[in-house]
Amino acid sequence: MSDITATTAHEAYAFACMRCGHGWEQAYEIEHHVDASQHAYVVYKADGERVPSPLSTPTCANCGGHVVRIMRAGRVSAVQQLLRNPARAQAGPPPAEEPVAATAVPSAGHHWHLSDLLHPFRK
Repeated sequence: MSDITATTAHEAYAFACMRCGHGWEQAYEIEHHVDASQHAYVVYKADGERVPSPLSTPTCANCGGHVVRIMRAGRVSAVQQLLRNPARAQAGPPPAEEPVAATAVPSAGHHWHLSDLLHPFRK
């Protein structure tokens, strides 16, 4: 069976586990294929390895939980930066929302806890 790769898209997401508070970000390559029978299917890859869709049932690498919030890329790292530089939180509202697609985020070394993510909003 042969297939044709129609397009490859790049997307990144931020995740927060509602069970243990673990947070992480991951970039994906999404390959759209059509098989010989003209059936379309999608292959997700993270760090060059084939993975299940991050939108179906994401799993927390820390606790194995499946109650995971999916956000646009940069949300977890933006809160982490605010925690390191609290003076910036007083500067005003963040810039306008950006689209989720086509954002490259390094996957290694990005993990936080939910309590860290929510801390700047508790005043």
